[in-house]
Amino acid sequence: MGKFATPMLGLAFWCLWVVASGAVYMKYKDPKQPLNARINDLMSRMTLEEKVGQMGQMERGFASAALLKKYFIGSVLSGGGSVPAPKASAETWVHMVNELQKGALATRLGIPMIYGIDAIDGHNNVYKATIFPHNVGLGVTRQVCRDPRWGRCYESYSEDHKIVQAMTEIIPGLQGDIPANSQKGVPFVSGK
Repeated sequence: MGKFATPMLGLAFWCLWVVASGAVYMKYKDPKQPLNARINDLMSRMTLEEKVGQMGQMERGFASAALLKKYFIGSVLSGGGSVPAPKASAETWVHMVNELQKGALATRLGIPMIYGIDAIDGHNNVYKATIFPHNVGLGVTRQVCRDPRWGRCYESYSEDHKIVQAMTEIIPGLQGDIPANSQKGVPFVSGK
């Protein structure tokens, strides 16, 4: 038995070496490589279909792991009110996103998808979550519109709180004084 053990062990190591050497090195997956080298490597490996798919975003209600894998979708969005289930818990959200991510990672190149949540009224999509801070809380404190990660900058007056203050000062000027015979007790603009 002993004279067969050494050759068999050698054969086993040789088989493992052959299998391991057949693996293709992918520079874009190597965190030790410079970012631009990783990007260039990934882009050179991508087909046109994969590049187009990566530029697409799918609404959560239509998304599935199978569709992300088939069409190489790069992003999924929960738009206003788009939740996985009524009164969805944080665990429900995590499970949903993880299942979608499995589809993205199962593609040929294993590119993860980006998941976005629309924050129209704050991040209150998770049941019983605190919705503050939102635009009111973040606007002046963080100069949110200077931060491109905040997706609602186009709804802001400005990135500068002094300009926002000046813009709001125009409102009383436009509305004017409360008319003496006002039925509602507030200034108004009428088309008549």
